[in-house]
Amino acid sequence: MFEYAPAPESRSVVRLQPAYGLFVDGEFVDPIDGGSLTSINPASEEVLAEVASGGVDDVDRAVRAARTAYDRVWGPMPGRDRAKYLFRIARLIQERSRELAVLESLDNGKPIKESRDVDLPLVAAHFFYHAGWADKLDHAGFGPDPQPLGVAAQIIPWNFPLLMLAWKIAPALATGNTVVLKPAETTSLTALLFAEICQQADLPAGVVNIVTGAGETGRALVEHHDVDKVAFTGSTEVGKAIARAVAGTDTTLTLELGGKAANIVFDDAPVDQAVEGIVNGIFFNQGHVCCAGSRLLLQESVADQVLASLKRRMAQLRVGDPLDKNTDIGAINSAAQLARIRELSDAGTAEGAQRWSPPCELPDRGFWFAPTIFTGVTQAHRIAREEIFGPVLSVLTFRTPAEAVEKANNTPYGLSAGVWTEKGSRMLWLADRLRAGVVWANTFNKFDPTSPFGGYQESGYGREGGRHGLEAYLNV
Repeated sequence: MFEYAPAPESRSVVRLQPAYGLFVDGEFVDPIDGGSLTSINPASEEVLAEVASGGVDDVDRAVRAARTAYDRVWGPMPGRDRAKYLFRIARLIQERSRELAVLESLDNGKPIKESRDVDLPLVAAHFFYHAGWADKLDHAGFGPDPQPLGVAAQIIPWNFPLLMLAWKIAPALATGNTVVLKPAETTSLTALLFAEICQQADLPAGVVNIVTGAGETGRALVEHHDVDKVAFTGSTEVGKAIARAVAGTDTTLTLELGGKAANIVFDDAPVDQAVEGIVNGIFFNQGHVCCAGSRLLLQESVADQVLASLKRRMAQLRVGDPLDKNTDIGAINSAAQLARIRELSDAGTAEGAQRWSPPCELPDRGFWFAPTIFTGVTQAHRIAREEIFGPVLSVLTFRTPAEAVEKANNTPYGLSAGVWTEKGSRMLWLADRLRAGVVWANTFNKFDPTSPFGGYQESGYGREGGRHGLEAYLNV
C-alpha cells in the first residue's frame, strides 16, 4: 500500500483584491446604496475578500447602462462584429483558465480537477459556440429578421458560478442583448474576474454589468421596470417568486430550477460502468448539481451486486482540500447548505432508512459532509422527495420497466434522468415516458453547448444551450 501524497495546486496564480466593487458601464464602482458581503473559502473558512452588495439605486444604474449600450452600440452592431468580441472573450478565458479554475475552487469549494477539466473548458466552449451563431441568426429558422429582446436580467447560483455565467451571458450577447448579471452572494469572485476579461477584450461599456449582492439585490433586478428578459437558475422556491413578480408584465422569463433525478439501472447494464455513472451522477461537485442523480433505482435482481460495487467504489473517494489534484469531493459551499444536508439526512435516518458512508476523515475546519447512501428508502421518505443538493444518494428498487417509470416520475420535478441498459429499444421506450428535460443513456452529467438543457414541472421552463437557448433571447 502506497502512502497518500498530496498534489496541491498553487494559489499564487490568483491575485485577490481585499475588496471588490460593482461592475457597471465598463468600470468597477462603489455601491450607491448598498453594503458589502464577505466571501470565504468554504474549505477553511478563510476570508477571501469583501464584495460590494448592490442596492436598488445600484441596480437602476446598471440597467440604465445596459439600456444605453443596447440602444446605441450592441443592438445595432452587425452580428459578425458581436462575434469578434465573443471569440475574443473565449480566447481570454482559455488563456486565463488556470487562474479562473483556482479561484473557482477557492471560492466555491469544488475540486480543482473539476473546475480545471470540466467547468473551464465548457465555459470557453459556450462562448466559442455562441460566437459562431452571432452572424447566422437569420438562417436559424426563427423567421425573418429575428430581433434581440433588449436588456436581460440574469441571476445565477453558487454551484457552478462561472459555467452558469457562460450559459447566461454567451447566448444573450450573441443575439444582441445587453446584460445585468447578479451572481450568488457566496460565489461572486469569478464573475468579477470575468468582468476584468470583458475590459481586457475591450467589450463596449455597458454591454455586461455585474451587480453583486444577496436576495434583495436580485429582487430589485427582477422587478426593475426597464428589464426585457429575466433568466434565473436556482431553487424552485425562488423561481416561483420570480414567476409571480413578472406575471402580467411584458418581461419574458426562463427558469432552470431544482431536480430530483432518477438514475435507473437495469439487470443487463454493465455494472462497473453504471457504478462510475452513479458516482459521477451524485458525488460530482459534492452533489451541488440541480440535475444530480440523487435517486438510484435498481432492478431487484442486481440491486445487491450494484450496491456492493458502489460501496467499494465510494471507499476510494478522497474528501479534502479542493486544491489537491487528487481530491474527488471538496467542501460544501456554505454553513447554511451544510445544515440543510444534515437536516434531511437525519430525517432519512429517523424515518427508518439505512445510512452508510465509507470511513472518512474530514478536515477540522470548513464545511464538510461524507459521501452517503441510504437504502431501504420508500417514495414516502423525505430524502426521496426533497432536493438535498449534497452528496447523499437514496436507493430504491423496482421489478419491471413500467414500475421504474412510475417511480422515476413520482416527483414534482422533471429536470433529468439516467438509464443504464444494453437494450436500445428499452432505452427509447423509457426516454419517451420519463418526464425529464434530459435523459442520459449509459452516462450521466454530460453537457455540450450545442445541446439544449432544461426541465418540466417544478424544474422550470425554457431551454439553455443550442438553438433552443438562442430563441429565449430573441423576439421571434
